[in-house]
Amino acid sequence: MKHIHANIKHLRTLKKLSQERFAEELAWSRSIVGSYEEGRSEPSIDRLIDLSNYFNIPIDILVKNDLRAAKDTSFIEVGNKRVLFPITVNAIDEDLIDIIPAKASAGYLSGYDDPEYIEQLEKIKLPFLPTGTHRAFPISGDSMLPVKDGAFIVAKFVEDFKDVKNGRTYIVLTKDDGLVYKRVYSKLKEGNYLELHSDNKVYSPYNIAMEQVLELWEFTCCINTQEYDKDELKLSSIMTMFQQLNVELKSIKAASLLH
Repeated sequence: MKHIHANIKHLRTLKKLSQERFAEELAWSRSIVGSYEEGRSEPSIDRLIDLSNYFNIPIDILVKNDLRAAKDTSFIEVGNKRVLFPITVNAIDEDLIDIIPAKASAGYLSGYDDPEYIEQLEKIKLPFLPTGTHRAFPISGDSMLPVKDGAFIVAKFVEDFKDVKNGRTYIVLTKDDGLVYKRVYSKLKEGNYLELHSDNKVYSPYNIAMEQVLELWEFTCCINTQEYDKDELKLSSIMTMFQQLNVELKSIKAASLLH
């Protein structure tokens, strides 16, 4: 357990707790905290469970990984004890974006909560992004035109599924389908599910039960890897215009029924 001593001290420091206060939080003695942090003794399995529950970090990550690169303790939960590893920073402390490679995107379902998988991903920096944890996901198929096959969607991690904004686009990770990029409508109140729509109307909407959803990432920007030709741009513009008109007409109709 070569990392546990440094991790305990680092995580306690990030929470701005003295050894005495930290000991009180865990119902330990201050001398026990000191002996662990100084490497004079090893935590028992019961104490490791205490640490795991307190920091909400799996025991294997506490023991096997050096967490001193983490800038805060806002490790993100997905389900029970699944932790999105702290975002990587470069030498001048700028946030970097993990890139999910197109050829290996199928492996994201099995590796999304594995720190070693995330650590080996290529990373880029986009200075204009808002605060939060971002990843770049490859897009395949034509269900979300004008976003083309081969593009990358840069998206921000959604901590609470209740924060879904109806009609916005999201990367959705599900147990059965893996990664999909769709326009999402929350149906938590109606039946605890999400309604997923494709912008290409050839594809029908479908529902996903919330227990199937592992992660949600809200669209931030799109990185196209190829240019569009004039016909495609015209088609996408027309589709977008009619979709917007349809929304406006529905709103006018709804308003007229109220008067």
